[in-house]
Amino acid sequence: MDVVVTGGAGFIGSTLVDRLLGDGHRVHVMDNFSSGCRQNLAAAESSGMCTVFELDINGPELASAMAAASPEIVFHLAAQVGVHTSVNDPLADAAVNVLGTINVAQAASGAGVRKVVFASSGGAIYGNAGALPLGENAPSQPISPYGAGKAAAEVYLNTYGTMHGLNCSHVALSNTYGPRQDHRAEAGVVAAFADALLTGKPTRLFGDGSNTRDYVYVDDVVDALVRTAIRGRAGARYNIGTGEQTTDRELHAIVAEVVGARDAPEFVPARLGDVRASALDASAAYRDLGWTPRMCLAEGVRRTIAHISQQAVISSVSFPAQVQDDQALAHATARL
Repeated sequence: MDVVVTGGAGFIGSTLVDRLLGDGHRVHVMDNFSSGCRQNLAAAESSGMCTVFELDINGPELASAMAAASPEIVFHLAAQVGVHTSVNDPLADAAVNVLGTINVAQAASGAGVRKVVFASSGGAIYGNAGALPLGENAPSQPISPYGAGKAAAEVYLNTYGTMHGLNCSHVALSNTYGPRQDHRAEAGVVAAFADALLTGKPTRLFGDGSNTRDYVYVDDVVDALVRTAIRGRAGARYNIGTGEQTTDRELHAIVAEVVGARDAPEFVPARLGDVRASALDASAAYRDLGWTPRMCLAEGVRRTIAHISQQAVISSVSFPAQVQDDQALAHATARL
């Protein structure tokens, strides 16, 4: 089956690409590489079953690329993912997350796509909505342009369902972490803590460190996306999270323990647009999709840090172009 993944070079997207290839599908990645990394797709491209279209989702070339791919399913993950970025430039955020999503819906409808799975944000669309964990029936009360854009994108996709019969389900993700997460990205707090603690750089906590988030491992998220493509109801939103709250201070302590570092984080002023607390009730995903999170936070953090350490070792090894053997690389990799 032919499948499109927008944002397929990102850390969630590329992990999804690998899963889809492993399941035997032909995958077409659409990404402008503004934040995604081509290296994330190295194994996928070498498989011969992955095609990469370098394009913007809000550009005119999307429709022809979608038609050329002729997919049955589209996973729409391409997005501007920074809450603080959206506060500073809400028009740029809406250009990608709202207008870009409309363009994806238009292209998917024109290409006869059977199913669209949209990566929404359970950490932003609800805002500070009420008692945690939040179910899908909680009111959408975003406190940032990012959250408002994700909520609007869901509405637009459902409208295309009404107008054109486009079958779309929404996956409202809690804070996703894992291998390939970019420590420079605003949402990549696990990777950011790990990188700082591994390299001796200072770590920062916004506010007093008591803000909470619901952390879900990337492999669990990918499993939820695949299950939604198969079993998700048209127009439905599925919360994907563990239902457990972890404070910023607790997360910092977990990462520091795995790294083996002693670090006193710096506390800096809270940021406009950040929700105070977040946790998601994933009962609907369990009922409709048969999905439940499998990875505990401590083990997930350990695997994430192991990946970061491995990449640091590999990137530190350089070879002259004329060297033909790979014994040094094999030796370096064996130590990981």
